[in-house]
Amino acid sequence: MKFLYENQKIEQEDLIKSINTNKSLHPYFESNFKDVRPKNYCGFLSVDKQNYFILPKITSDEIQNLNSFIYMLIYAYDIKLSNETLLSAKNQEHSIFEVFIRLFADELLRELKKGVFKQYINMQENLKVLRGKYIIEKNFNNFYHQNIFCEYDEFSMDNKLNHFFIYALRIFKKYSSYQNLYRCESILDEVSHFNIDFKRLNIYFDRMNSRYRKSYKVALMLLQKFIPMVEKGKDESFAFLFDMAEVFEKFVGKLYREIDSSSVLQKQGSFGNLVLKPDIYTSSLIVDTKYKKINDIGDLSIQDKYQMFVYGVNFDVKNTMLLYPKHLVDIDEYLKLGKDEKMINLRLKSLDLSFSGGYDEFVCETRERLEIINGI
Repeated sequence: MKFLYENQKIEQEDLIKSINTNKSLHPYFESNFKDVRPKNYCGFLSVDKQNYFILPKITSDEIQNLNSFIYMLIYAYDIKLSNETLLSAKNQEHSIFEVFIRLFADELLRELKKGVFKQYINMQENLKVLRGKYIIEKNFNNFYHQNIFCEYDEFSMDNKLNHFFIYALRIFKKYSSYQNLYRCESILDEVSHFNIDFKRLNIYFDRMNSRYRKSYKVALMLLQKFIPMVEKGKDESFAFLFDMAEVFEKFVGKLYREIDSSSVLQKQGSFGNLVLKPDIYTSSLIVDTKYKKINDIGDLSIQDKYQMFVYGVNFDVKNTMLLYPKHLVDIDEYLKLGKDEKMINLRLKSLDLSFSGGYDEFVCETRERLEIINGI
């Protein structure tokens, strides 16, 4: 396993060539005549059977960076891993993609063994005998006189949720030989196989299928972050990348909910034709996370100042904060935006994500650091 870092120059010539020739990777890398660098995306990259881990630059210690990234992922996306599985990811016995595939397959198999989810599906068929409802208009033009057009409901495993699972299993089997993937597929052998647009798929969960929610969430996250690399004779190459701005926002937002249960994430407010949605809202503080590197107040963009001023004035909250991940230096700045009754207080703070212990200790320590930032 080789390590790369976000926003740092890639030295491997073969990898640079693959990135430049794969259009599917272009949104995730910055390429110019000088060099190629990962943007703010981290995760796993497999090219020509060579594996790479793209990491955030949290500390100067490679293992700490790897561990902190894995901890942030599983906390932000609410993924429960056993100690054994977590250790295999940290020790690089399996890629993070393989770890999540195994988590999905194990969880799905556990629920399938309890019973495959079935639901009533409306069917229309031209049958030899009457079944269900006789369809008058279709039978007028029925050229097969010995048959009858019928409409009926069938209690079947061939439903949307299982279509999704079969689709996910077939994708994951291309990149993993984990046996539980095959066991799941064999149990769902009566489910139709076809390509689906998982981005538009709307699955409704109720008491009948709610036990499959975790499997669905993990599979959906895997498919959303998975980037196949289309090269002749290189079907096994792929990327599994996370937008670190999204990870950081989810991670901090979940911590805030634990610190203050009244916190609202992505609160939307409409003010005339203006629609605003700050990352974290409380009655006394608005917080917006910014996954970018700044060293002092001089790096603060005017756009970010305007954004926080607009949030404060319209939501009528006087205290706002821009929260950054800590890089080389701590950020601790205080500004006043506007004047008189429209003055908004803006703090710039950085959250230290470095840690050398285990997962639970990491979450606990980071939560305490956030409480200190908030003066709790």
